[in-house]
Amino acid sequence: ARGMLGATAKADILLEQVRVDDYDALIFVGGNGAREYYHNRRAHEIARESVRRAKILGAICIAPVILANAGVLEGKKATVFDSEVGALKEKGAVYTAGEVVREGKIITANGPQAANRFAQTIAEALAAD
Repeated sequence: ARGMLGATAKADILLEQVRVDDYDALIFVGGNGAREYYHNRRAHEIARESVRRAKILGAICIAPVILANAGVLEGKKATVFDSEVGALKEKGAVYTAGEVVREGKIITANGPQAANRFAQTIAEALAAD
């Protein structure tokens, strides 16, 4: 996998191989590549199953759009990178301009500047779970 700034990482599994029960938290990361998953059926299934199974579900930068399109943000507070606010609202999310927003077990963050706080919020949610 190649990040938008050129960094590379070896993927351990493919999206199709993700089993929600194998994880305590499922996190969608942002960056331009996240747009590839806006309408991805499997990404949406993972998000919905995470909510059904009461897993911690997170998304940062533009990735909260994936959650919105999966239908898991309807009526819930969430944040997203400024360019995608309309996409969240269109799917019924209650947009909050905060850097990190936690609504139950769903955690969203609005961009790279929020990464440390996002990670801390996820760690706190895992510790409390």
